[in-house]
Amino acid sequence: MYIEDWDSFAQQAEALYRSDPIRTRYVMKYRHCDKKLVLKVTDDKVCLQYATDQAADLKRVEKLNNLFFALMARGADAPEPELLEETAAVTNQRPHKNRRKG
Repeated sequence: MYIEDWDSFAQQAEALYRSDPIRTRYVMKYRHCDKKLVLKVTDDKVCLQYATDQAADLKRVEKLNNLFFALMARGADAPEPELLEETAAVTNQRPHKNRRKG
């Protein structure tokens, strides 16, 4: 089933992955003949699809990719990538020593 609203698709896709991460698959393909990007998330029981031909949606797709990468690498209980970036920025703030060049 194609979902027209991006926010609805992203929320349902994340919920589907978190409910059964072993069985859930995420596929992204570009259909050159239609000039559309098609995203598909399925667990063989529920199939969610989203299609777009707008270049403005690429940032949203990138955020969803980052979310799925984090969930796949760290497990279904991992926090969202924005939270991970904020914590990494706080922990990486170390005082720099002045070094002489030359």
